[in-house]
Amino acid sequence: MTPEPAPLTSTQALLARIRADWQQAEPGLDPSPMLTYLLIDRLHATLERQVNLTYASSGLNPATWDLLVTLRRSAPPQGLTPTELAQLTAISGASITNRVSRLLERGLVERQVSEHDRRSSRVRLSAKGRALADELLPRHLENELSIFGVLEASERKVLEALAGKLLGSLEAHTSQDERG
Repeated sequence: MTPEPAPLTSTQALLARIRADWQQAEPGLDPSPMLTYLLIDRLHATLERQVNLTYASSGLNPATWDLLVTLRRSAPPQGLTPTELAQLTAISGASITNRVSRLLERGLVERQVSEHDRRSSRVRLSAKGRALADELLPRHLENELSIFGVLEASERKVLEALAGKLLGSLEAHTSQDERG
């Protein structure tokens, strides 16, 4: 027995409309790359909104949540340097200082300046920050499990493989462009 097709969503309707419009306006044009990009772009925006539900009520945004869970997951007891945080998160180095300052103001992290080099510091979770991360993490994982629950395990593996392949290609291309 084959499953019923999923109902047409607003994005699916939009993609069908765009395809039909291009067929009419420029019959020889294949709009597939544009449509794939639009689909992934809308998926990203919707995923981000859904995932933000986990921590937004705690006054965190994606960047501060990323810092909090990175410190919870990866930091040794003495903490991580801002450079290490930038390497382990999706946050650019320039934004790390701002994000750490926000978490410092809320008492969620502590910053310790190096005795040997006043320009160097380490950031670690405070007890309050660890408690918040530990409180939100199960909800975050449950939310993500719910998001991807529509997919079979084998479909998730295919999605991960395809997304990884595309991202790897784009990152390699970007690295080549940056090197000149």
